[in-house]
Amino acid sequence: MKKFVSALCALTLALTATGCQSTASAEDYSNSTLTGEVTDVNGSTVTLQLGELNQSSADSGKPTGEKPDNADDHTPPELPEQSDSKEAGGSQPENGQPPQGAPNGQMPGGSDGQQPPEKPDGTPPTDNADGDSSDSAKNDSDSGNTDNSNAADDKNSDRTAPSEMPAGQPGGAPNGGTSFEAGEETAKVDLSDAEITVEENGKTQDGSLDDIDDGDILVIEFGDDNTIESVTIKAVSNGTESQQGPGGAPGGSGEVQQGTAANTISEDGTVSKQTYTSTGDDENALRVSDASVTLDGVTVSKDGGETSSTESGDFYGMNAALLATDGAEVTIQNAAVTSDAQNGNGVFSYGEGTVVNISDSTITTKRDNSGGIQTTGGGTTNATNLTVETSGNSSAAIRSDRGGGTVQVDGGTYTSNGYNSPAVYSTADVTIKNAELTANNSEALVIEGKNSIALENCTVSGSMSDDKGSSSDINVHNVMLYQSMSGDADVGTSGFSMQGGTLTSNNGDVIYVTNTSSTIELTDVDITNKETDGYFLLVSGNDASHGWGTAGENGAQVTFTAKQQEITGDIAVDTISTLNLTLSDGSSLTGTINIIDNEQNGTAVENNAVVTVESGCTWTLTGDCTLTSLTNNGTINFNGHTITLADGTVLSK
Repeated sequence: MKKFVSALCALTLALTATGCQSTASAEDYSNSTLTGEVTDVNGSTVTLQLGELNQSSADSGKPTGEKPDNADDHTPPELPEQSDSKEAGGSQPENGQPPQGAPNGQMPGGSDGQQPPEKPDGTPPTDNADGDSSDSAKNDSDSGNTDNSNAADDKNSDRTAPSEMPAGQPGGAPNGGTSFEAGEETAKVDLSDAEITVEENGKTQDGSLDDIDDGDILVIEFGDDNTIESVTIKAVSNGTESQQGPGGAPGGSGEVQQGTAANTISEDGTVSKQTYTSTGDDENALRVSDASVTLDGVTVSKDGGETSSTESGDFYGMNAALLATDGAEVTIQNAAVTSDAQNGNGVFSYGEGTVVNISDSTITTKRDNSGGIQTTGGGTTNATNLTVETSGNSSAAIRSDRGGGTVQVDGGTYTSNGYNSPAVYSTADVTIKNAELTANNSEALVIEGKNSIALENCTVSGSMSDDKGSSSDINVHNVMLYQSMSGDADVGTSGFSMQGGTLTSNNGDVIYVTNTSSTIELTDVDITNKETDGYFLLVSGNDASHGWGTAGENGAQVTFTAKQQEITGDIAVDTISTLNLTLSDGSSLTGTINIIDNEQNGTAVENNAVVTVESGCTWTLTGDCTLTSLTNNGTINFNGHTITLADGTVLSK
């Protein structure tokens, strides 16, 4: 059966557990309600930072984008991520037409990363709250100035959002909404016996403990004898629910919070063979700020420390091992960067004017929401011959998120092992040459919104899970182009190009496009789809259960060009989507092309499937086909099958 499933990662979950006999902890919470942010999930036991939910109203009097008094702006942060480019509305696709479900080219001013993306902000656990990093290496090298203070960096902490953030960006509650305000107390709750159901956009379905992640806001109601009567996960974003894609791509408050740094370099210089470590909460092991610095043979280790805000970690570099910010220009060579902390991205480039040039180095991250190289806020990352491996969920090896930027990669290996962890999650302009890109439990590539991935001579492989991926309930695939409407990527035309190299899909469809306009160009790529019943290309709407446009109106618009390209597999485009396919430069297609019904019964659009077969190109049919129109200057091998056009013409041979 074709993996044409129905709903992508919704960060806005509501879980209810009934008849649960779970014991909360040693504390007795009988006949009471606990509200808190999940800071740890250990088996069936969750640890909560307790607090309260605040309801804001549309007539609060606050201007768009400003927080109500006495309420923190917390939105559920990935996956990606993931630039995620990532401003909330205002932009339109290059053809002047917004994607279906995005009226006037505007995205909702609120928000899951790239992809992708996660959870509400909270307060760090009380232990290590002072940010103690006595084990961090002190640096009095020739860097010029290294500050080992554990106090917040006045220049980098709690800054206001960049001026280019448009009004209506997630972060205010212009239409009213709910925000979470963390308190000081914590609690541990055992949910081992809970019978969990999931409620999404008014729909209810069976769930499990796997649906609970760090950063979720839980409301737990207790009955008699300390038993749990109900559990609800609330994804709050001050006025709008948050949607998320693979890789982690949440909406956010727009307030830049980068936490502290165990070591800060803020003057020009060169550092050789130094070691920087951190175990502090919300703390970088090394931060380079507003300086031109060369790091040669350094070791950077983020060995622990909690994160109080997945959003701030994804967007701004809080808790990353190495953060470059404030226009820093950092050259890194022969380095070893490791991270064993939640939201502990490896090397993070944040902000306009910030440039990270990194070569011949290794980056290893082990926990969730911890990408290898991360670029956001308009930063730049240039990577050469890196060995990057990530093990956590929502941890793309090459990752971008809100505000986007530029990423250029040449050579190296980039491997992700977690779910919702593509090898590449793009909300930026990403160019990669001569690299090995492998996702062992995720789709290989994800592009969100008006962003791109261009590959040349790369080896690409993805193995998306049938049921554990954040987008598995929508579709299982290897390459995805989409618009999450989370506010993390501009509405516009997604671009994917690949020249040479190999593209291997171990499960599902090869390419899936939904709720965005896009251009795809493949040139002489060796393509293998191990899912024998999977589509080569699926262009369709989705059920909008995760906020990806409006059901019945969120189709995709794809211009696909094949050059010197062999394609094997079927292509489907639904009635609310369009495909303009051109076979050129000796390309061949073996398979069918069909217009299929939109599953949400949306109003059909014109020109669903327009196909051009240029001179010297061949299309070999493996079944009957339906098209809008066909221009054939090449060869069509019908093999006893027919092509039916929109005007009723039936072609056969």
